[in-house]
Parts: sequence; structure tokens; C-alpha cells
Amino acid sequence: MRRNPLLFVAFVSVLLHGYIAWRLLPALDLGPLGFGIGFGLLLASCVLVPAPLLLRLSRLPERSADALAWAGYLAMGVFSSLLILCLLRDITLAGFAAWSLLQPVSVNGGPLQHRSAVAVVMLSLAVSLIGLVNARRLAKVVNVDLPIAGLPLALSGFTIVQLSDIHVGPTIKRGYLDAIVRRVNGLDADLVAITGDVVDGSVASLRAHVAPLSELRSRHGTYCVTGNHEYYHGVEAWLPEWRRLGMRVLLNENQVLSHDGERLLIGGVTDFSGGHFDVTHTSDPAAAARSDEPVAIKVLLAHQPRSAAAAAEAGFDVQLSGHTHGGQFLPWNLFVPMQQPFVAGLNRLKQLLVYTSRGTGYWGPPLRFFAPSEITRLRLVSV
Repeated sequence: MRRNPLLFVAFVSVLLHGYIAWRLLPALDLGPLGFGIGFGLLLASCVLVPAPLLLRLSRLPERSADALAWAGYLAMGVFSSLLILCLLRDITLAGFAAWSLLQPVSVNGGPLQHRSAVAVVMLSLAVSLIGLVNARRLAKVVNVDLPIAGLPLALSGFTIVQLSDIHVGPTIKRGYLDAIVRRVNGLDADLVAITGDVVDGSVASLRAHVAPLSELRSRHGTYCVTGNHEYYHGVEAWLPEWRRLGMRVLLNENQVLSHDGERLLIGGVTDFSGGHFDVTHTSDPAAAARSDEPVAIKVLLAHQPRSAAAAAEAGFDVQLSGHTHGGQFLPWNLFVPMQQPFVAGLNRLKQLLVYTSRGTGYWGPPLRFFAPSEITRLRLVSV
């Protein structure tokens, strides 16, 4: 019998919210009224957390759908913090209980239970508030030098401004993107690169909100590749829309640029998982590297860092990626290294330099904690 994934998510939500209620509400000692309010809030969260997953199936008006998404994603963020801190509290209390078997220290009930429960709630709220402020503020510019052996003098100082994982959708709209575009245009870049996950919705619902992308300005223009989220929301409709906005879409292909007498190859691959959605979109770094023209350096745009092994084999010098969000916040940052070879920043694989952006927007809960968003200004330098 086929399992319904939405029912499974709902069941898990009930189970985990029930665990939080069981472990925290009695220890908080709120009295009947406080207990009822706390239980009601957890019940509301239990319903709201799965709600964003249902939005694609709903026919709600845009404003109502966006309001539900905001409520659901905020609830998801607070719930994530509560769950992790509640687990840590229980592990700590279990440690004290084990220690009490050897030492005459009472740890059952009393002030420790109450104070630790209060601490979990207060820390969860603080983390969520700080994370919300971090996520919603305009991404800062991060300057990164890419040291390239034998780089021609004409290409030394060549600047690429990278945007990644903007996720225009239910909680990120035109105003948010407009501010990003204005900041990018103030950097006077040689090239703008967008490494996937631009959108979280259909062309019909987001056309007006992605329009600021047409205002991006640089010497050689804007180049972009698909991320996994484009495949969730109609990639075949988004590709012509991106081209209409003046962006050069690279699908396992490249463009050779002439810059002050030297040639630089900008390649781009479809998302690492693209072939699962459309076999013609199977990621192919070798095809993206292929050129009859002699070039001084090859730069690859690839949404996921795990394209790096194939990119190194194909002879690229630099790979620009995103996808990871730098972990974004707990507990997601614990799982990213299980899937990706690099989480954030500059790394090297053989001759290949891999820069992984923490992302310019965010996905899901509007929260960032110890993983700030970024607009990355990368500069080629000779060594």
C-alpha cells in the first residue's frame, strides 16, 4: 500500500509536538490557565508546521496563501528550536540523574526541572527572533579572492558577483529582491552569476516579483543556472522567463568572454538532481567545459557543491555553488555535511577552487543563525 507523505508528515508533527508538551508543560508549572495556553500554542504549531507543504495543492488567494506560509514557516522555525533544545535538556537531565547515582545530589524535579524548562522556552524564542532579523535584513557583501596560478595580467582583478538561493516565493517578494539588485549594481562587477534556486513558485504567481532581475548591471552581463527548486516549480516555464529578463541561462554549456584581450570561459550545468526530473537536464560538467577556443581560465556555475568532482575532472579552475545555505539554522546545519562535500566558503579539490555561498535569501523558515546571507564579490588574483 502506498504511503501518503502528507499524512506521514502530519503524524510526525503530532508525535514531536506531543513530546515537547509532555516534557516541558508540566515542568513549567504554569497553572491550569497557563497549561491550557501552552497546550493551545503547541496544538496550533502542530497544525501550522505542515501547512506550507499543502499550499501548492490549495486554491487560496495569493494573500491568504502567503499569510499561511508566513505562519507555518515561523511555527516551523520556533518548533525546530524547541525540539532541539528540549532534546538537549533531556540529555543533560539524564546525565545529572546518572551522576546522582554516584553522588548525593538531587536532580529529580524541583528547581532544576523548572529552570531548565524555562530556559528552553526563552532560548527558543531568542534564537527565533535573532534568526528572523538575520534572515530578513539585506545580505552583506562578502569579498573573496580566488588565487589562480598563472592567471594572465588582464584577468587579474576580474570580479564576479554571485547571488544564490534567493528563493523568491511566499515570504520573499519584489521589495526584498529590489534591495539586493541595487546593492549588486553598486559593486560595478565584471559579471553577475546566479547559482540556482531563484524561485519557489510558478511564473504566473511570481513574474512581477522576479522582475528586478532585469535591472542587474555588469560589464559582461548576468549568467545563471538551475537549482533543484526550479524543477519543483516548472523549470520549462522559468527558462524563457529568465531569458526574457536578460539573463544568459547555461544548461551544460558555456560562453567564452573576451576581457581586455584575454579569454575566460563561463560554464554552467543543470542542477545535480536535474536528470531525475528531465533526462535531458542531466548535469554534465564535461559538456559545459567543451570549447574549441583557447581560454586562460574556466569558471563553472553549479548549484550544488557535489558537482565539484566532475568539474575538477572536466578541467575547470573555479566552481561557484550554493544550495547549502551554510546550514541556515539548527538542526538543518547538522545534515548538510551528510549530503555535500562543502558547506560554505572557499575550498579546494585538486586544482579546482570551490566557493560555496551561504545564499542571498533563505528557504522555508525566515531564520538564519550563525549562517548569514551573502552577496559574494569574488575577485580573480594571480599567484
